[in-house]
This record gives sequence, structure tokens and C-alpha cells, in this order.
Amino acid sequence: MAHLAFLLLLPLLLLLITARLLWPRSKQLQTLSRIPSPPALPIVGHLHLVGSLPHVSLRDLAAKHGGTRGLMLLRLGSVPTVIVSTPSAAEAVLRTHDRVFSSRPSNPLAGVLFYGLLDAGFAPYGERWRQAKLLLTAHLLTAKKVRSFRGAREAEARRAVAAARDAAMDAGEVLDVSALLMAYANDVMCRAVSGSFFFEDGRNRIIPDLTAVVKDVFGAFKLQDYFPAMARVDVLSRSSLGKAMALRKRWDELFDTLIDFHAQRPPQKTIGDDDGDFIDVMLSLTDEYGLTRDHIKAILMNMFNAGTDTTYLVHEFAMAELMRHPHAMAKVQAELRGKVTKNKEEFLEILTEDDDLSSMAYLRAVIKETLRLHPPGPLFLPHLSTADCEVEGYMIPAGTTVMINAWGIGRDPGFWEDPEEFKPERFLEGGGHAAHVEYRGQDFNYIPFGSGRRICPGMNFGIASLEIMLANLLYHFDWEVPGGKGIDMTEKFGVTVHRKEKLMLIPKLKR
Repeated sequence: MAHLAFLLLLPLLLLLITARLLWPRSKQLQTLSRIPSPPALPIVGHLHLVGSLPHVSLRDLAAKHGGTRGLMLLRLGSVPTVIVSTPSAAEAVLRTHDRVFSSRPSNPLAGVLFYGLLDAGFAPYGERWRQAKLLLTAHLLTAKKVRSFRGAREAEARRAVAAARDAAMDAGEVLDVSALLMAYANDVMCRAVSGSFFFEDGRNRIIPDLTAVVKDVFGAFKLQDYFPAMARVDVLSRSSLGKAMALRKRWDELFDTLIDFHAQRPPQKTIGDDDGDFIDVMLSLTDEYGLTRDHIKAILMNMFNAGTDTTYLVHEFAMAELMRHPHAMAKVQAELRGKVTKNKEEFLEILTEDDDLSSMAYLRAVIKETLRLHPPGPLFLPHLSTADCEVEGYMIPAGTTVMINAWGIGRDPGFWEDPEEFKPERFLEGGGHAAHVEYRGQDFNYIPFGSGRRICPGMNFGIASLEIMLANLLYHFDWEVPGGKGIDMTEKFGVTVHRKEKLMLIPKLKR
């Protein structure tokens, strides 16, 4: 009889255990419950409200349910998540209480791919992260070091101009501009990481394939992201971890080849030598920083998987927006062609940094407007609170995930006039209150690279790469859309947000 009673009660017992595992900590949720939140469903919470373009869904949800203080609570499965949607709330998280919100939630997949979280992106706040960040900001990505890679940028811009010229000489040939820009961004990074050695045996061509697989692995649905307690029985997450381990072996083979080459050749560079590539510099700092091979590999993973794709995407969005706005295209081309000396008429005599591209106001305005509408990461990597903290009048307990919608902030109608429109003029003198807004993390209406401790350390590297390539494509060529069609700006969300369709254009030698 007792045995029968147990069997009858077993389903109820399993249901209660499952509910306990799936339900967030009641005390934490009770504290967070004061934050405005949409109606939720049992178990899944608000997952059903997050569409295929989360940055858009979260902006729309915040406008409807988020109240006036810029915070909205979502329960993504069993994970309570606070969404930040206004400049004032972003400033509170990224500047006022930066120390409290500088950590990251647990990410087993990143732990595999980034060598036990020895990187500067996914590592939780602490000594390991500080070391990685210092390595980047004090040695690898300083303004002086970025300038030292001028030759790499110019060499790859010259190759890209030559490829576009070949297409232009064959009148009417359609050029895959997406592929051209991706190759440029990738090859500039390859030169910075390991000089010309990366190009031997076609090693540079391996990287786009590997980074594409990284994006696929990270972008796959994993139950444990939303129900961490289910990790042991989550077949999808275990499958992704298996793929990540196999993928890391492929990265290991490439990185070991690169590091071995640098370690075995006679020393050529010193720490202070601006001509040293990234691996040279890191090997020279091994003793000072206590760096292992895994430390170096984790930083290289950051470089290739954060730096290359984001630079390429901003390039592509800039070209796409200019094609959609002929008036802006004409203005930026007139500026470039009016200010550059006539000896640049000869092809492969490219515009260089000696031409003072950064002083060209409309070119810079085009780049800034592209970053406003299409920030490299529309949703920043999640932050994690390490202590109880009051933000905008609401208490956020320790251990809470916080996500910042930079895309939504950049389109806030409370600050930006015609926020959905591509208007580079807004960043020029006389363009209104946005004329002096910058992207370096101090203006919280405009934070495409983040702010505070977690600001993107590769910002200067990316902008330098973007300026010279965009300037040369616009200076040397006029561009047409095949068949006179429009540009499809439909987006696809993944680790980054990119256009769904490739950018295919016809280059014409400038008139």
C-alpha cells in the first residue's frame, strides 16, 4: 500500500523538484519585482517575447512596459535579467556603479573557447581580467601601437583597391563588397598579430572559417543559458560544448604554429619597439606578466573573434547606408576628392594616413552615424552585479544579470532627432546638440563601444582600419546597385548583428 502511494505521489514530487530547479531564487525575484515588467508565462517567463531580433524586441518592450526610469525586468527562463534602455540608467550601471556591474555571468562555452576565461571579454571581474585588460590597453592597443600598424592598413587597403579596380575595368562586373571588406578586416588583423608569417601557406584564409564556426556555436540555442540548473541533462548544451572543444583544437593548431615561429626565431623586437606584432609583444612580456601560452591564445581569440567581425560589419553598414542615401554619398565623395592632392589620381597610389583622413569632418560624421544606427554589438555582453546596488530608485541584488541595449539608446527619440534616419549632418557643427557627441564612452546617449571598465579596448584599432578603407573605396570609385535595385537592410541576429544579404555592388572608375 505504501509502495502504491509512493508511485502515485512520484509525478507530483518530480513536478515540485523541477519547478524548484527552474524557478529563480524567490528572494532575488521578490527584490527585483518592483522593476516594471511585462506579463510572464509560467516556466519560460518572457522568453516568448524575445523575437528573432532581440535588440529590437527589447527596445519595443521597454517602450511599452519599462516605465520612465530605463529599467525593465525580464525572466528569461529561470534567469532574472534587468534590461537597461536609457542613457541615465546606462550611466548608473557603467559609470556610477561601474565596479559593481563589471563582472560577467557564468558561460561554460566561453570557458572552453577562451582558455578558461583568460581573455578580456568573457572573464569575470577579478585579477585575471585585470591582467588581460592591462595587456591590451597598456601594450597591444595603445594609440601609439595602433599608429604603428599603419603599414598593415595601407597594404591591405591597396590590395582591396586593386581588386575593386579589376572589377571596374571589366565594365559592369558585380563585386562582392561584403567579401572584400571581410578579407580586408581579417588580413589587417593577421598582419597585426603575426606580420607576414600569417600569410604563408594561406593561414590568413583559415581565420574566417574558424570565426564563422565560433559564431555558429555561440549562436546555437542552449537550454542551460535560460535554465542553468538543467545543465546536466541539457543535450543541446552538451553538444555545443563538444563542438567547442573540437573547435578549440583547431584554433590550438593554428596558434601553436604562430607562437612556435615567433618563439624560435632570434629576438628582433623589444617591448618598446612599435614595429613588433602582437605575438612579439606578448612573448616579450611573458616574465613580467607571468603569461602562459593559454593567456596568449585567449587574447588572440579576443582579437580575431571580437575585432575582425565587428570592423567588417561597420564597414558594410556604412557602404550600405551611403548607397541608400545618394546625397550623403555625394557629400562624402566631394569632401575626399576636393581635399586630396591630384597625384592620387594614379591607382594604387592610395589615400594614406598622411592625408589626415581624421580631419575630414563629413567622413567622420558618416562613420559616427553608422555606429549610432548599427553599433558593433547592439546588446552588450551581459554584466553581472557583484553586490546589492540601487539604480534609478530600484534595488538590484547581487548575482543579477544586466543587459544594456546600446542599439535602443542610440535611437532614443528623446535625444536624437529623426532617430531612425541616416543623417550624418547631425554630427557636424551646427547640426544640433549631437554635434559634439563622441563614441569614447563619456556621452551616454551614444555608446557604440561601451563605457567604463568594460569599454571595448579595440576602439582605436577599429576606427583606424575603418577610416582608411572607407575613404579609399569612396575616393577611387563611384558605386551602383546591380539592376537599379534597392539595398535590403534586413538584419540577422547572432553573436553580432549583420545584414541578411551580401552587399553586391558595381564599382565604376571615378569620373
